[in-house]
Amino acid sequence: MTIPAAIIGEAVLSFLGLGVQPPTPSWGVMLAGRAVVPRAGAAARAVYPGLAIVFAALAFNLLGDGLRDVLDPRTTR
Repeated sequence: MTIPAAIIGEAVLSFLGLGVQPPTPSWGVMLAGRAVVPRAGAAARAVYPGLAIVFAALAFNLLGDGLRDVLDPRTTR
């Protein structure tokens, strides 16, 4: 459950300029538009990294829920 929080936290810090600096790839840097993306419009610079953050956080949340359902001995089937 902490992996999605770490992904979002790193993206927020990079977006604010407190994380990694622009030569290093980061979703927060890409979302802020400071990354060099050749021939990309405004939508590609904001929407695609935002969707990647959402889908990655959602995937790790669903994976964690699935593992909890399978491995928790207190639940009955």
